[in-house]
Amino acid sequence: MSQTKKILMGLGLGVIVGLILNLVLPGVFDPVSKFVFVPIGKIFVNLIKMLVIPIVIVSLILGTAGISDPKKLGRIGGKTISFFLITTAIAIIIALGMGILFQPGAGDFQLDGAEFEAKEAPPVIDTLINIIPTNPFNAMVQESMLQIIVFSIFIGFGLSRLGEKVNGLLRLVEQSNDVLMYLVNVIMKFAPYGAFALIANAIGGQGIDAVMAMGKYMLVVLFVLLLHLVIVYGSALSLLGKMNLLKFLKGFSPAMIVAFSTSSSNAALPVSMRAAQDNLGVSKTVSGFVQPLGATINMDGTAIMQGVATIFIAQIVGVDLTFSQLITVILTATLASIGTAGVPGVGLIMLSMVLTSVGLPVEAIALVLGVDRLIDMCRTTVNITGDAVCAVIVQRSEDGLDVNGTNSIKA
Repeated sequence: MSQTKKILMGLGLGVIVGLILNLVLPGVFDPVSKFVFVPIGKIFVNLIKMLVIPIVIVSLILGTAGISDPKKLGRIGGKTISFFLITTAIAIIIALGMGILFQPGAGDFQLDGAEFEAKEAPPVIDTLINIIPTNPFNAMVQESMLQIIVFSIFIGFGLSRLGEKVNGLLRLVEQSNDVLMYLVNVIMKFAPYGAFALIANAIGGQGIDAVMAMGKYMLVVLFVLLLHLVIVYGSALSLLGKMNLLKFLKGFSPAMIVAFSTSSSNAALPVSMRAAQDNLGVSKTVSGFVQPLGATINMDGTAIMQGVATIFIAQIVGVDLTFSQLITVILTATLASIGTAGVPGVGLIMLSMVLTSVGLPVEAIALVLGVDRLIDMCRTTVNITGDAVCAVIVQRSEDGLDVNGTNSIKA
């Protein structure tokens, strides 16, 4: 059975068991929750939290080292990175706005076991100044995510500039990344059981309100994903790529189907590159640079999920995020997209980083975990679509599109 089916089965069983305990056997819920649901759920959450800082550091160092290569940067590199960062920022802003507008977490639903005290947020200027760490190791201990991101970017930039002198260190970071990605896959094997325990505990304690709260959250995320795809990508294609969105979707649909079924940008990369080259007129040179880079640093769909989930969780636990906290979310989610690996499940790890950056309880991931696998398929599709849109725009701005599919254009 595939991992997706296992997680969906865990979700379904968790909903059923939670509702039965809530409606039929309320007296049994407390002991079952204490000795089964809570321990399993906390173990899974702790496994996720364990990898947050290492993945952020290693992934950002590798991503920055790659995009800072002088041989690859220049016109194409500048256009590509600018497009990715701008669209990701737009995605998270739309997500926050729609979350505030539709209020998916509004109501009486509360998160049991999430004990925290909201702290007064510093002024925006202090937030911008404090992203530079005075002690990187202390930033890691204190889980100061923006400082960790900045420090990692500086290390990656240094590795790229020193070149062959630090090949050994760069190789060590690459091997560390391999180990961490393996551990992510291992942890995600535990996800069906974690999903079952967390959702059963949430629904068993709150009843049908929990199902309604999660359903509204999922609908808002899917709506924002569709909005971003049609409005942002459609406008960019029309204005900058001189291509109709429907024509683009027709040519790129094979890759979108693969991304939807695998929930992995990396797994869909070979298909998405072939579709861009054969069906959209992108040269091999531009496609080979933009799309693999996008699989590493362009995660608009993931940023949308993080934005809506942050507002959703803040509303559930009764916290009104200040303007400076919203700025922190935008900065964290945008910069974190650089380090988000193109494999299933990593979005949850990055969400925990965003929640930590504004003082929200990481345990609240329990509320979004159950529907995350369904959302993951959709947001991965948006992620790779953004990569291809950027490739089309960059190719158009350089030498034009090879509409005949001969791939003869040289960037």
